Amino acid sequence: MSADPLPPLREVIAASGLSAKKSLGQNFLLDLNITRKIARAVPNLENAHVLEVGPGPGGLARGLLLEGAAKVTAIEKDARCIPALEQIQEHYPERFCYHIGDALEADEKDLLGEGNLKPQIAANLPYNIASAFLVKWLEGEPWPPFWHSLTVMLQKEVALRLVAGPGTRTYGRLSVLAQWRSTPRILFHIPPEAFTPKPKVTSSVIQIIPSHPAAGLTGKEISAFTQTLFGQRRKILRNVLRPFGETVGDVLATEGINPGLRPENLSVEEICRLAKKLIN
Repeated sequence: MSADPLPPLREVIAASGLSAKKSLGQNFLLDLNITRKIARAVPNLENAHVLEVGPGPGGLARGLLLEGAAKVTAIEKDARCIPALEQIQEHYPERFCYHIGDALEADEKDLLGEGNLKPQIAANLPYNIASAFLVKWLEGEPWPPFWHSLTVMLQKEVALRLVAGPGTRTYGRLSVLAQWRSTPRILFHIPPEAFTPKPKVTSSVIQIIPSHPAAGLTGKEISAFTQTLFGQRRKILRNVLRPFGETVGDVLATEGINPGLRPENLSVEEICRLAKKLIN
């Protein structure tokens, strides 16, 4: 394992006068052993151009570079992080660059540019907007997307929703959106003690690999359909689907689905079949 040539992250944070902002959902991960573990999970890292969202003081960026990422491009909203990111760029001028801006509004493909390296996305996502990023990436078109994998850290509760199966308490819109067109899996969990400041929840690292979904639906269509479907999850299907018109009963009967079921009892495949019939 190669040694990190840069100062310890705690020293970088102190020198830059950085403190985690609650408004930005910041919790800094300072343990390079953990950030390097996350980096090693990124597929084909030595041939990857990794887009990192929200690098903060640079813990994950440094982990990715130390583990051999061919190139890392980071986008950070908080301009206070510039001195820390500049330090990384000075040491890895050919392999690291950063941009200041809002990643939710950014065109990630444009940030990465052209090249022969495989685009991968890695991030320690802020808890307060992790779901928004996931929806953006999972409903994007065309599909399969430009990225080959997502390896992201987020709140354990959100990670469990991504991999949840039908009939469980955590199964919902994110579960369907992720499992319809990708294969999500939880890699490992990270305790609150690993972060500064210490959050009240456990974090999880999850990896999402794109797959080929059922044809006939766009990401925005299935996203909107599941938003309606799970927006009133305690209601039965007959009532939840009423906005889709008078043919709902016939469609449910044709598909062999009991109208008295709740949305959480439907499989991803059943939900996609309903969506194709009701919104097309």
